[in-house]
Amino acid sequence: MKTNDLIPLQWGKRALIAFSLLLVLYACNSHQEKTTEGGNIDNIQTTPTTKRNQKGKSAAAAKDQADAETNTIALEEDVSPPKIKEKKPANENTFLSVKTAPLSTFSIDVDNASYSRARKSINNGQLPSTSSVRLEEFINYFNYQYKQPEGQHPFSVNTEVAKCPWNPKNHLVHIGLQGKRLDSRKLKLSNLVFLIDVSGSMSAPDKLPLLRKAFKMLVNNLGEEDRVAIVVYAGNAGLVLPATQGTDKQKIMEALDKLQSGGSTAGGAGIKLAYKIAKQNFIKEGNNRIILATDGDFNLGASSDQAMQNLIEEKRKEGVFITVLGLGMGNYRDSKMEIIADKGNGNYYYLDNLNEAYKVFGKDLKGTLFTIAKDVKIQVEFNSAVVKSYRLIGYENRLLANRDFRDDTKDAGEIGAGHTVTALYEVTLHSNPQTVAVDQNQIPANFQATQFNNQQLMNVRLRYKKPEGSTGIETSQIIAANHQSVDETSHNFRFSAAVASFGMLLKNSQYKGSTTFQTVLTLAKGSKGKDMNQYRAEFIDLVQKASQITTQ
Repeated sequence: MKTNDLIPLQWGKRALIAFSLLLVLYACNSHQEKTTEGGNIDNIQTTPTTKRNQKGKSAAAAKDQADAETNTIALEEDVSPPKIKEKKPANENTFLSVKTAPLSTFSIDVDNASYSRARKSINNGQLPSTSSVRLEEFINYFNYQYKQPEGQHPFSVNTEVAKCPWNPKNHLVHIGLQGKRLDSRKLKLSNLVFLIDVSGSMSAPDKLPLLRKAFKMLVNNLGEEDRVAIVVYAGNAGLVLPATQGTDKQKIMEALDKLQSGGSTAGGAGIKLAYKIAKQNFIKEGNNRIILATDGDFNLGASSDQAMQNLIEEKRKEGVFITVLGLGMGNYRDSKMEIIADKGNGNYYYLDNLNEAYKVFGKDLKGTLFTIAKDVKIQVEFNSAVVKSYRLIGYENRLLANRDFRDDTKDAGEIGAGHTVTALYEVTLHSNPQTVAVDQNQIPANFQATQFNNQQLMNVRLRYKKPEGSTGIETSQIIAANHQSVDETSHNFRFSAAVASFGMLLKNSQYKGSTTFQTVLTLAKGSKGKDMNQYRAEFIDLVQKASQITTQ
């Protein structure tokens, strides 16, 4: 082929490449327009960034206008991955020797999102991933019939010991806290900011539509002097509803009905604006709380991991807490939601259906919104003469250094009004009491060891602060040995053991022992109790479904 023959071919290729580039540019421009249009909300304000780009306006005029619009925050363009580092799934707690680890210290946890997510997976015909199963959240999804506190502390401590159902050679120790119930007539006023993700991924029926119904339940349960503001974020963040009193519920409902989904997800500006609105309407000695609702695909924009966590912790110290609601599946960032709630002195819930919305915002509303004790820590001192080794079931993400127990600068979990918190230890005992010298390097300075007798297993110490307090308050309770069988224990003991067993099966735990789906069902059916809201009956049904999935 001659050189002149190649010229038309080369020009043809160049034309084809140029035409392809034009198509790509056109597609990008169309996508940008759709993203902007899809995120429209009737009451949202135009962002300063958009106004600065309008023709005929000087830069100075645009700046003045942007400064005036203080309740709208424009997001920086950012295509980086989500910025809060997600927790790696913690390894399952192992047995520790009392000789080398005489103390066990951890923060309480009343989150229950892990159980709700597992329920959704199983109802959809799939088992949850083993890494998503957090045993303490399974156990604490359920309320237990503990006695109400009677003394000066805002919670009671309830304990029980028996043979371990999945390994009868060992013992199972049940520790249960019961938060004080509050009189509805004496509740603190609430200043709430709903921070709602309205990005395009929230359009599914189990996301924004479900969320509207959930928030309407909450609004219907608010008092006349409570306040609600609504902030949304997607391609921009804006104030949809300024702080509105509970006397105008219809206005709040209408604002929720007008929400539309569309656009990308970038939550950093939304959080900043929500905190700003919460601070503007702050109620001294009231319940000041942001409720973040998202499908978990949460991008903080240009903010660094540490900067955002610092912001959440700073606002927590100022009295503004943050609670997280997760929705949907897909690209769900479970551990990220857990971190935000953890740093913000709030709880983390997952709404998989309307019944769960009722549980969070109806039946358990006081526990969801009103904290009765914060920074609650547990430290267990084991009697080395009787207990050989132990394993804390769950709470892997909540473990603390022993020296942190009395360090009041260290953050820990909260107990809401009427909430129950349950922790289980599996322990092995010496065949006969013996003298065992423990590792003193594991004992904090100024620690006063308990003088046990040979009938006692452990001393459970609890430390907490009042909701507005900064100094820890401590209480303790010694637990005696008991060699009774599981059949002789309370409904509380047996049902919590059933839930823990089920979680270990789903995790394929190396410590599940003789547990099978049938043994879980036997334990659960025999300890269902009154079950006023049918949550335990639902659990039994869930175990049966999981068993069927494994045999398919």
